Amino acid sequence: MEDNHKVLDLLKELVHRLLTTPSSHSDPQFSQNPNPNSLTTTTNPNSINPNHQQALKYAIRILSSRMSPSIATDESAMAESIKRQLATQGKSSDALTFADLYSKFASKTGPGSVNNKWSVLYLLKVVSEDRKYRKIQSDPATVSNGFLPRLLDDELKGNGVSRVVNDVSRFQHNLGNSRVLNCNTRGNSDNSRYLRSEEGLEKGWKGGVLLVSKDPGNIRDLAYREFANLLREENEVSEEVLVRDVLYACQGIDGRFVKFEESVGGYLLLDSVRVSRATRIMVMNLCELGCLFRNVRAYISDCMDRFPAEDVGTVGQAFCAALQDELSEYYKLLAVLEAQSMNPIPMVSDSASSGNYISLRRLLVWFAEPMVKMRLMSDLVDNCGVLRGGAMAGAIHIHAQHGDPLLHDFMKRLLRRVCSPLFEMVRSWVLEGELEDIFSEFFVWGQPVKAESLWSKGYSLHTAMLPSFISQSLAHRILRTGKSINFLRVCCEDRSWADAATEAAAAAGTTTRRGGLGYGETDALESLVTEAAKRIDKHLMDVIYKQYKFKEHCLAIKRYLLLGQGDFVQYLMDIVGPELSEPANTISSFKLAGLLESAIRSSNAQYDDFDILDRLRVKMMPHSTGDRGWDVFSLEYDARVPLNTVFTESVMAKYLRIFNFLWKLRRVEHALIGAWKTMKPNSITSHFFTKLPQTVKLQLILTSRRCQVLWDEMNHFLTNLQYYIMFEVLEVSWSNFSNEMEVAKDLDDLFAAHEKYLQSIVEKSLLGERSEALYSTLFVLFDLILRFRCHADRLYEGINELQARTAESSLPSRDKAKSGRHLNNKSLESGSWLGEGRKAITQRASEFLRSTGQDIDAISKEYSSLFEGFISQLPIQQHIDLKFLMFRLDFTEFYTRSS
Repeated sequence: MEDNHKVLDLLKELVHRLLTTPSSHSDPQFSQNPNPNSLTTTTNPNSINPNHQQALKYAIRILSSRMSPSIATDESAMAESIKRQLATQGKSSDALTFADLYSKFASKTGPGSVNNKWSVLYLLKVVSEDRKYRKIQSDPATVSNGFLPRLLDDELKGNGVSRVVNDVSRFQHNLGNSRVLNCNTRGNSDNSRYLRSEEGLEKGWKGGVLLVSKDPGNIRDLAYREFANLLREENEVSEEVLVRDVLYACQGIDGRFVKFEESVGGYLLLDSVRVSRATRIMVMNLCELGCLFRNVRAYISDCMDRFPAEDVGTVGQAFCAALQDELSEYYKLLAVLEAQSMNPIPMVSDSASSGNYISLRRLLVWFAEPMVKMRLMSDLVDNCGVLRGGAMAGAIHIHAQHGDPLLHDFMKRLLRRVCSPLFEMVRSWVLEGELEDIFSEFFVWGQPVKAESLWSKGYSLHTAMLPSFISQSLAHRILRTGKSINFLRVCCEDRSWADAATEAAAAAGTTTRRGGLGYGETDALESLVTEAAKRIDKHLMDVIYKQYKFKEHCLAIKRYLLLGQGDFVQYLMDIVGPELSEPANTISSFKLAGLLESAIRSSNAQYDDFDILDRLRVKMMPHSTGDRGWDVFSLEYDARVPLNTVFTESVMAKYLRIFNFLWKLRRVEHALIGAWKTMKPNSITSHFFTKLPQTVKLQLILTSRRCQVLWDEMNHFLTNLQYYIMFEVLEVSWSNFSNEMEVAKDLDDLFAAHEKYLQSIVEKSLLGERSEALYSTLFVLFDLILRFRCHADRLYEGINELQARTAESSLPSRDKAKSGRHLNNKSLESGSWLGEGRKAITQRASEFLRSTGQDIDAISKEYSSLFEGFISQLPIQQHIDLKFLMFRLDFTEFYTRSS
C-alpha cells in the first residue's frame, strides 16, 4: 500500500515537472498551491488545472495498459523508423535534432543510463502516433488505432477530478492492490474494471483502455473459461479418458470407448460417444499405431508358434527377434506415457500448461516417430514375412533404400540383426567349407552326390535366395571358394587348406570367429572372399598339378587315346590286326590286353610312368551279329579320384568317340598300305608278262593302271586328312590347352580350358552336331576304301596265280611233274587256274580281269561321286579350319573343275 502511494506521488511529481513552464509559475493559482498533491486533496475539483488533470490521466492510462509490441526489439530500426516518419512529414529539422539526440542517448552507458533504450523509443513513437490520431479523429468513442486510449477534453468537464481519481484507483488496482484508493471523491468501483459497464456509459464515460496484446490476468482467463465450458458441452467424455483409451488401443487392448472393429480392421471411437469431429479424427489417427502394432505382434506370435514344427528359418527368427526388440522400446515409451496420463490435464489458462501430463495433441507429437517405425515394420511384415533366408534379407534391404536418416538408421539396425545368420553362413562356407543351412536359406545349395560329381553337381547357386546386396560375381566367388575347400577335403584328402583360410582372414582384416561380418560391411565381405579364393584356389591348383599330375595325365590321354604315340599305334595295329579281323564274338579281351602289353613294351611307351601305363586298358564295346573286331575294339583310360572330376563319364565318352574315329582312320590307312605292298611294280614287269597273250596283257595293264590310279586318289585323300587331324586339329588344340592350363587360376578355369580343348577337337574332326552329314559321308568313304582293299587283294592274288600257271607251262616235262605234285592241292580248289590248260588259263584270266576291272571302275565312280560331295560340303562348314582342309584336298582345283 505504501509502495503504491509512492509510485502515485512520483507520477504526479513527474507530470508536474514536465508541464511546469515559466508562465505556469507566474500563475497565482499555481503559486498558491505549489504542492502537486493538491490535485487530489483539494475539495473543489474546478480549481484543478485541466492540463495537469489530462496529463496525469494520460500517464495513468499508459501505465495501466499492458502494451506488448508485436515487432522485434531492434533499437536501430526503431530509431530509423522515427527519423523516416519525421522526414516524411516534412520536419527535416526535427529529424536532424532527433538523430543528434538519439546518438547522445545511445552512446550514454554506465550508471544512470537507460538499459532498455528500445522500449523508450517505442513508447515515444506510440505516444506520438496516438496524439496525432486523436487530433484527426472526430469520433470520441473510437480508440486510437491499436495503441493507447483516447483522452477527450469533454471528459474533463464537470467530473474531471473524480475521473482522475478513478483512474488513479484503477492504476493502483493494476499494481496489485484490490482495494480502492481512499481519496476525497470515491468513484464507482465498477470503473476500475477494464470493460466499461452500462452504468459508466450512461454517465457519459466514453473512454477506456485498449488491450493491444494478450492479458493473462483478465480477459484471457475469461475466454479460456468460456472455451473450457464449450468443450465440456461438446464432449461427453473427458480428454483424460480418451487418452487412456488410446494408450490401451496402442497396446492392442480395447478401451472403454475405443474398440477394435473387424469390419474396418482398425480401432474406432464408438459412435454413441458424443465428441467433436476434430477429436474423433484425432483419436482415429492415433489409433492407427495400435492397428500396426497388432499386425506386427500377430506376425511374431505366429512365427513363434510355427517354429518347432515348420521351417521358419534362422533369418526369420532373427527378423522376429529384431522386431521384438523394437517392440520392447515401444513398450517402454507406452509405460512412460501411461504414467503421465495419470496426471490431470490442466486448463489452458492454468500455470501448469507446460507440466508433465498427456493430452491427445501431445500424443500426436509423442507418436510421430513410433508411427513411422511401426508403419515400416508392418510393411516389412506384410511384404517380407512370407519369404525366407536370403530372399527375406534382400527384400528388407530394398526397403532400407530411403532418404530419411531416421528410417535409414532404423533399417540398418534391423538389417544387422536379420542378416547376422546369413553372414555367419558366408563366413563358415568361405573359411571352413561348412554348409550350415538346415532350413535351405543360404544362396549356396548342396546335395549328396558321388565324389566324382562333387564339383559339377554337389553345389550350385540358389539365385532365389541371393540377397540384392550381394552381386552375382561375388556370389559365384563365394560358391567356388567353398567348393574348393570341400573338393580338397573330400576328393584330394588334403587338410592343409586350413592354413590358407587363416591367412586369408588375416589379410582381409577379419577374424575366423563367429560374428566377424555383418550387414553394411560389403567391402569387408568382398575382401575376405577375394583373399580366401585367391589362396585356396592356388593351393588347390598346386595339389592338382603336383600331387595328382594333371598335365601328365592329359598328355597320356593325347598320346594313347588320341593316337599321338605313332610307334605304339603302328605296332599295335600290326599285332592286333589279324585278331580284329575275326568276328567280334570270338575275340578274347584278355588276349587283346596281352597284345596291348606287348605293344607298350615294344615301343617308346615303355618309358612312361607306370601309374599312367597301368591306367591304359582294352575295352570291347557292345557288338551285334556280323561285327568284326575292328568295329568293337577301343582303348580306355582309368581316371581315378580326383581326376575323374575332370575326366567324367561324358568327357570319356567324347574321348572314346574321337578314338573310334581316329582308329578307323588309322585302319583305313593301314589297309591302303597293305594294298600298296601287294601292288608292287614287278608284278607287271616280271618275265611272265612277255609270254601272255596280247589281249590278256592289255587287260592286265588297264586293270592294274585303274587300280593304281584309284589307290593314288585314296592315298592322297587319307594322307591329307590324317595330316589335318594330327597337326591342324590335335596339335594346335593341345598347344592352346597347354597355354590355358598355365594361366588357369582356379578349377573352374581348368575345367573350361579342358572343355574348350575337347570341343575344339570334336568340331574340327567333323564329329560335331553341325557336321553329321559330312561325318556320314566320310565313313562311307572309309568303307569304300576298305572294299577297294579287298578288290585290290583279289586282283593281285589272281595275277599271282596266273604268273604261277604260266611259269609251270614253260617248265620241262620232268619239272612239270615235280611242280604238279607241289601244286596238286591248289589245282583241286574250285576256280583255280593251275589245273587247267593254257587256252583255258588265257580265257579264265581274261574273264577275271574284265570282272575285276568292272568292280574297280564301279568303286572308282562311287568314290569320285562321294568324294566330290564331300569336297562340296566343306565350304559351307562354319569352322574355318575345315575350309583349309578343302584347300589341302583340292589345292589344284581338279575336283572343282571336274564337278
